[in-house]
Amino acid sequence: MKIDNDAGDRRFSALPTRPGKIIAVHLSYASRADQRGRRPAHPSYFLKPSSSVAATGGVIERPSGTELLAFEGEIALIIGSPARRVPIEYAWKHVAAITAGNDFGLYDLRANDKGSNVRSKGGDGFTPLGPNLIDARTIEPTALRVRTWVNGVLAQEDSSSGLIFTLPQLVSDLSQHFTLEPGDVILTGTPAGSSVVAPGDVVEVEVDAPDAAGAPTSGRLATMVVQGTSEFDASLGSLPSVDDTQRAEAWGSRSAAGLSEVSGLSDELRDKLSRVPVAALSQQLRKRGLNNVSIDGVRPTRPGTRLVGTARTLRFVPNREDLFTSHGGGYNAQKRVFDTVAPGEVIVIEARGETGSGTLGDILTLRAKVRGAAGVVTDGGVRDHDAVAEIGLPVFAAGPHPAVLGRRHVPWDCDLTISCGGATVQPGDIIVGDGDGVLVLPPSIAEEVVDDALEQEVLDSWIAEQVGAGHPVHGLFPPDAEWKARYRQWRQNR
Repeated sequence: MKIDNDAGDRRFSALPTRPGKIIAVHLSYASRADQRGRRPAHPSYFLKPSSSVAATGGVIERPSGTELLAFEGEIALIIGSPARRVPIEYAWKHVAAITAGNDFGLYDLRANDKGSNVRSKGGDGFTPLGPNLIDARTIEPTALRVRTWVNGVLAQEDSSSGLIFTLPQLVSDLSQHFTLEPGDVILTGTPAGSSVVAPGDVVEVEVDAPDAAGAPTSGRLATMVVQGTSEFDASLGSLPSVDDTQRAEAWGSRSAAGLSEVSGLSDELRDKLSRVPVAALSQQLRKRGLNNVSIDGVRPTRPGTRLVGTARTLRFVPNREDLFTSHGGGYNAQKRVFDTVAPGEVIVIEARGETGSGTLGDILTLRAKVRGAAGVVTDGGVRDHDAVAEIGLPVFAAGPHPAVLGRRHVPWDCDLTISCGGATVQPGDIIVGDGDGVLVLPPSIAEEVVDDALEQEVLDSWIAEQVGAGHPVHGLFPPDAEWKARYRQWRQNR
């Protein structure tokens, strides 16, 4: 490909010209999707400005006041001829060259751009490309490999055969919406292993085709991270901000970010909830006007089971054969949730009260237990009921059924507000269960509810002692003014 870049501007020295458009794919590798716990049905994209391009050997600033600058090694495609509504079988012919790319992102600036990534990925130096071009005409689109090193240590390795969406599909799909022009760049997504880098770190990316004739390579695209000194002006726009969710996504996992893997509940609150009966919690919730917080119709697979955790939600829709074909197989929503449930979480399944098939069995139950889940609640059926009970994970269900999922359900989506057993459940709600049933406890009032419930338990135990001593229940249960005074005196003397 002829090099005719902008008057010797070093940023574009590896490219045939300054790109008119840089299109990046949000999530495209199976390994990255598995790491994130979600797999898109279709590709989605965002744009990066050409001013973000940098050459090998350059630097990238981590802005002052930020902490989460992350690298993403990628295969970069360079369009050679105009492409508009190109069928997938001809799409690769419009790609002239391949090179290495690094789609740097600053997670501190993600929140207010709602997925556009304008500021989080559009900064100067945030799109290094190069250093050499591979002739796309000599390469099969499934034969490319991408590797990333941080300070000489391999951090990412995958191949284009691991893409959810093939390289020709990306070209063809984009050409449905606008004309791809010569020099445009498509960043095709990053595999698992992306993480955070700090000032002084050197990131290198290489794309090659090790099995092709001559084993062509882009060479190593090197970028050094430096500390920026300029402050963001709060009077002009939003300032950088981070939370633990952004930290976990930037680093790749909660543990890599140095965060606790236990979700939601403090040890103290979890301990309190494990000691108070569900009936006592229900009484306190009713006093606060919350009457629709019980997940009805579910029972533990094993008598004596106790359940405490935070909700991770999963929704099934009624089976329709064509939808089960598109959503029921492969790495579907059900498998993604059971594969990524965090310690301390309860998987809550919306099955519409349909008990005519199982919504989980012994294998998924075992997977959840190994992951450290607190339990599972489903208003549908359970297959392998006795085996599920033997695994020992707290499971509350509407009953046993031998049929597989596809008889009644399609696993549709996850991590959203659902209905289970007539109760609305949101991700992060506190789920508590025992032999009386399962309750949904809003996190904002959990502390006061459980403290009042524990105090009520003390009162109830005292009342039981009085009844056992021969006192009649009238005036004692519930206590009238006289008995309340006696109780307060007893409480003070303890």
